[in-house]
Order: sequence, then structure tokens, then C-alpha cells
Amino acid sequence: MEKLFRFYKSLEEIIEHLKSVKENVDQKEVEKVVQFILDSKRVFTYGAGRSGFVARCFAQRLMHIKIEAYFVGETITPSMTKDDVFIVVSGSGETASSVALVEKAKKIGAKVISVTAHREGTISKMADHTLFVPGKTKLVEKESYAPFTSLFDISVLSVFDSITSELMGRLNVDENLILKRHANVE
Repeated sequence: MEKLFRFYKSLEEIIEHLKSVKENVDQKEVEKVVQFILDSKRVFTYGAGRSGFVARCFAQRLMHIKIEAYFVGETITPSMTKDDVFIVVSGSGETASSVALVEKAKKIGAKVISVTAHREGTISKMADHTLFVPGKTKLVEKESYAPFTSLFDISVLSVFDSITSELMGRLNVDENLILKRHANVE
């Protein structure tokens, strides 16, 4: 067996998948996410497991560019209101904790965005808007060298960073602001 065969196959698969995401992400869906964020008072994010790490990364990026953002479940997360947007990352669209939190956010009156690889999932049906990001999820739709949910997670992280870049342009902020707001006690 070739040394590092699976390593290179996985890396190649991830790169090719990201190229496909770039070509297939729906511009109208992305534009609507950008508008929801710009129109909201605050942004709340959530995801379970690795989706949660990706959602935390997005909340951090938004904070860096002076958008008030929180990850649901942290002790410092304030109460949500009808003026806020709740962005939920769930590859399957069926994650129990995500479904429960979406129900709560809808009762509060917050706008809900589902970020998923399954448009037909429960969360998408409940959401005000869905951003479809393709990628293998815990439903294991296909065999892959990239482990388990990597294709979805990496794709969503890339889409979120690209949305942040778009927001930076619209808000007329640059990386100097990120540097000022980045943690300096680390």
C-alpha cells in the first residue's frame, strides 16, 4: 500500500468537494442569509457535535466584525428575542437538540435559518430560510475517504467564512477591525 494513500485521497476528495460547493451553492440562499444577519439585532448560532464547532467559529467571526453574536448553550449567552436570527447547523436536519431549540426560537419569534445537507429535514421545514450546503453527514450517504461528516463540516465552515467576507465588504470593515477585536489574552 502506498504510504499516506488515504491521507492524500481524503485531502483530494475534500478539495474536489469544496470546488463542487462553490459551483453549486445557491446565490439567492446565501444573499438571504446575509440579509437576515444585517437586518437582525443579534445572531445566535447552534449545532451539536462538530456542527457546533462550526457554528461557534461563525459566531466568533461575526463578533470579530462587530456583529453581536452568540452560541446557544454557553453561560454568557443572553436571552433571544423576536429581533434576532437563529442559525442552526445540522447536516441531517434531524438532530434532536437542534429541533428542540428551533421550536423554542420560533415560539419567541426569532427568525430561523437552517444550514443543512438535507432540505427535507425537520429543521428546514420549521425554518424561515434554508441554506443548503452539500456534504456527507451522519446519515452516511456515500462511502468516502474523508471521515464521517468532514465534507459537510468543512463545507459549512468555508461557506460561513465566505459569508463573513461578504459582510465585511458590505459593512466596510477590514482585518484591522478583526485584529482589534481578536482575543489578546490567550
